[in-house]
Amino acid sequence: MRMTISKSLTTTLLAGVAALGVAGAAQAASLAEIQESGTIRIAVANEIPYGYIDPVTGDAMGAGPDVAKYIVEQLGVENIEWVTTDFSSLIPGLQADRFDMVAAEMAVIPTRCSTVIYSEPNTSYGEGLLVPAGNPGGLTGYQDFADNPDLTVAIMAGANQLDMMQALGVSESQLVTISSNADAISTVSTGRADAYAATGLTASELAGQSDAVEVAEGFTDPIIDGEEQRSWGGFVFAQGNEELRDAVNDILAEYKQTPEWEASVTGYGFTDADVSRSFDVTTEELCTE
Repeated sequence: MRMTISKSLTTTLLAGVAALGVAGAAQAASLAEIQESGTIRIAVANEIPYGYIDPVTGDAMGAGPDVAKYIVEQLGVENIEWVTTDFSSLIPGLQADRFDMVAAEMAVIPTRCSTVIYSEPNTSYGEGLLVPAGNPGGLTGYQDFADNPDLTVAIMAGANQLDMMQALGVSESQLVTISSNADAISTVSTGRADAYAATGLTASELAGQSDAVEVAEGFTDPIIDGEEQRSWGGFVFAQGNEELRDAVNDILAEYKQTPEWEASVTGYGFTDADVSRSFDVTTEELCTE
């Protein structure tokens, strides 16, 4: 079956959407309704290499979209309507029925599991720091900000790096919130923040875009409560849409046993360790930690 993909839809979700989600989520399209209509709406946050829209071709790319395309085809759905939005608007957008599924490799964490439902993990990835060229602060990990209250660190709104910083004891006054990864390079290079905390893949991608920044060498993943912090990303759905989630899980479980799935993920920079460790834990375990 040939799949046709519509042009990217750029969506701005206002703060009121979050209130709508709290007041009462709209009814998400069921699997049967999606299959009958032949179209599914899938959101990304324009974050390379997880899920983004190519600015030249308009094609959805990344570890999330590439795997999602295969899954959707196996579901018998011909068309994907791609929606782009800020990372912090992904969950409110699901709750407001702006889209049916998120393919942004959003990390599975308990606080999110209370508002949305996840597939089993598709990927695994570690942490990183984007710093000014030359790394004048000599930063090598998130613990540096807990040890030195004069340092500031940028975090993307809605990202789970906030939870890590808080767990490490980093003061709120040290945190600089930005709306998207696109703001990270200027935030760090102009000194608005001493670094940008993100996944290692994101930091590497941003460092490749400008000579004014680089990835902190010698970085070590944060240790919280005696455990190395690593993220597991999955597809996300609105609560009540378990039928669609379960159908995706069935296909994903089989696809992850194939060389094609591994090629899709490693083609975007995920390491062999990232691939192997994506099988380490279940979503149920991640949601109850």
